[in-house]
Amino acid sequence: MNPVDVQTLALFLLLLVVLAMFSGPPVVLAYLYWRDRSQSQHAVLRNFPILGRLRYLFEHIGPELRQYLFESDRAGAPYSRDEYQQMVFAAKYLKTLISFGSKRDFQQPGWYLRNELLPTLMEDMEVVREPTLETRRYVIDDEGLFRRREHVEEQAVLPWTLPDEHAVQVGADLPQPWTLRGLVGMSAMSYGALGSHAVRALSEGLSLATGSWLNTGEGGLSPHHLVGGADVVFQIGPGLFGVRTENGRFCWDAFRSRAETPEVRGFELKLHQGAKIRGGHVEGIKVTPEIAQIRGVPVGKPIDSPNRFPELDSVDAVFDHVARMREAGGKPVGLKVVVGGPGWADPLAEAMARRGDGPDWLTVDGGEGGSGATFQEMADSMGLPVQAAIVEIDDALRRVGVRKRVKIFASGKLSAADRVALALCLGADAVNVARGLMIAVGCIQAQKCHTNQCPVGVATTDPDLMKALVVDEKKHRVCNYVIALRAGLTSLAAAAGLKSPTQFARRHAIYRDAFGRSRSAEALFPYPEAS
Repeated sequence: MNPVDVQTLALFLLLLVVLAMFSGPPVVLAYLYWRDRSQSQHAVLRNFPILGRLRYLFEHIGPELRQYLFESDRAGAPYSRDEYQQMVFAAKYLKTLISFGSKRDFQQPGWYLRNELLPTLMEDMEVVREPTLETRRYVIDDEGLFRRREHVEEQAVLPWTLPDEHAVQVGADLPQPWTLRGLVGMSAMSYGALGSHAVRALSEGLSLATGSWLNTGEGGLSPHHLVGGADVVFQIGPGLFGVRTENGRFCWDAFRSRAETPEVRGFELKLHQGAKIRGGHVEGIKVTPEIAQIRGVPVGKPIDSPNRFPELDSVDAVFDHVARMREAGGKPVGLKVVVGGPGWADPLAEAMARRGDGPDWLTVDGGEGGSGATFQEMADSMGLPVQAAIVEIDDALRRVGVRKRVKIFASGKLSAADRVALALCLGADAVNVARGLMIAVGCIQAQKCHTNQCPVGVATTDPDLMKALVVDEKKHRVCNYVIALRAGLTSLAAAAGLKSPTQFARRHAIYRDAFGRSRSAEALFPYPEAS
């Protein structure tokens, strides 16, 4: 080709590019203007074409802007920036240290823990210290405005578990009782609500920590729950996933098969959940072939459990079913409940005393508990918060003289050692943690759990998104988080003059009201006399 022709062609192409640059945006804007004015769905766009789109942009990115730029460290929900960072630092760096002092507003009413004049020496605390556990933690080398340089190091840590004299026995009269060597375990989170990488990291991490357990949630038992070898609580919801016949009835053969699994230490009938007094819900986009096979449901279809076990229409029917489960499986059986108000637990406790049987434990889920998918009207108003609920259950069991036999597990934002200690003071024997462990494996509170678009691969079954979660790295964070909770709990018990966290009682919880008056939980809620 003639050099002149090449030059002419180049100039022509350059002219086309320049024309596109200058004429393209007006054409696009004109099209958007026409489209916004002619559509009938959005009133703002009809009156303010193009400019109205900024409203939807800011609505979309508003949560991120508030979380990272505008909210104070103590604001934000479900967890504030401070609370979130405390969980991240415990899991990643195995540290709970802060500088300069608390950010708590001490003028506001709230709960405090009673310290003793002469605390117990840490070396005198009755906890298991050997053998040490091997984990990994990050160490910050250098931190600048746009980067953080850090390295991973092996770390030997104390387990902070319970010796025989303080271990919690669940179902002591059964052929296969469950012994708790720690007071912190994983709350119910189903495979399906969480992805396989998250479940595996939790299973392996809790196993590394020893003395802990994980609850399957109502989605059934998967191979991912068993990979680490940690103790497992098999939860059964009204959908009967994992123990159902083809026509949706309870399958006793399937139940006995699950009971033969060594890692399964007990079963839990889910009557309620704090975030929703209704059946569970999973969006169809999260129902993979594996999840469908485990649950016995169609692939890709939304899953909605009934809001109650249809056949369990009375307290006696519930207890009959529990008795049969205990006999068939030989392992402890618990109930998960949400307390509705004063006197709510009395029929449950009275039936235990009258019949002489019933569940081995009650999991008390507070109304502030979380969920991968619920409805606003349920999440905000239904059910008592966990602190009030613990006292109601504890008192009801004490009044009829069955408290020693029935253990209380508490759940509902108990993600820090002081919150765990307060729950133990008010009457809990152990606690379950869900969102704290989610944050340990990488959750950033994007609140996309129900969409299957979790950006960090935790609450999604999308294989591409799950790749972000590296099990071998996150399992150590899970272990570190649990160890940090147990170490903090032991430290608080020592400050209270106790030898073990199992000795916390109501007199150790102090409530300061708006007028500055302080009273112990024992004074506010005296222990009832057994009838």
